[in-house]
Amino acid sequence: MEESTPLTAETLVYAYASGVFPMAEETGEIFWYSPDPRAIIPIQSYKPAKSLKPIINQKRFEIRVDTCFEQVMRNCALPRPTEPETWISEEIVQAYTELHKMGLAHSVEAWQDDKLVGGLYGVSLGAAFFGESMFSFVSNSSKVAFHYLIQILREQKYELLDSQFMNDNVQRYGAINIPRTAYIKRLAKALKSTCHFQKPII
Repeated sequence: MEESTPLTAETLVYAYASGVFPMAEETGEIFWYSPDPRAIIPIQSYKPAKSLKPIINQKRFEIRVDTCFEQVMRNCALPRPTEPETWISEEIVQAYTELHKMGLAHSVEAWQDDKLVGGLYGVSLGAAFFGESMFSFVSNSSKVAFHYLIQILREQKYELLDSQFMNDNVQRYGAINIPRTAYIKRLAKALKSTCHFQKPII
C-alpha cells in the first residue's frame, strides 16, 4: 500500500501495466495495491456451476456489453449487507469512466425486462483483463454476466484474468493464488499481445 496519488486514466494504465491497482478508503483517499499472493482466474478451466447451466440455457437475462458502463460502476459501489463500505469512490468512478471512453475499461451487463439487473466491469490491456467488481439486483444475474465475460475472453484469446485478492466470491469462479513474481511474469507476457473486447457470439 502506497501513499495516495492523483487518479487519472493515464495513471491507471501505467499502474495496471505495472501490476498495481487503486482502492479508496472511506474518506475517499486513494491507495495503491500489489498483493502477494495475487488471485487470478484461469480462463480455460472455468466451468459454470451445474445450477447455473439451466439459467444460461433459458436465456433469463439479455447480455449487453458497454451500454451503460458508468451505471454498472455506480451499482457496484452501492452498500451491501456484508460490505456496508465501498472502495469505489467518486474519483474512481470518474477515472474509470474516462478509461472506458478510451476503450480500455468495459462492462458486461445482465438485463431483464429492459432493466439493468446485474453486471461487472474491468480493465482490458493487451491480452489481460483485470476484473474489478460486480453487482446483482436479481439472483444469478452477475454469475451469468461473469459466464459471458469468460466467453469473451476465450473467443478473443485473452491470456490473463486478474481478480486481485482471494475471497469467497472469486473462489467460486475458480480463482487461485499465485506469487506476485509469477503474476508479473504472466502480465508482462499478456501485455505483448493485443485482444479486442467485444460481445460474445451467443
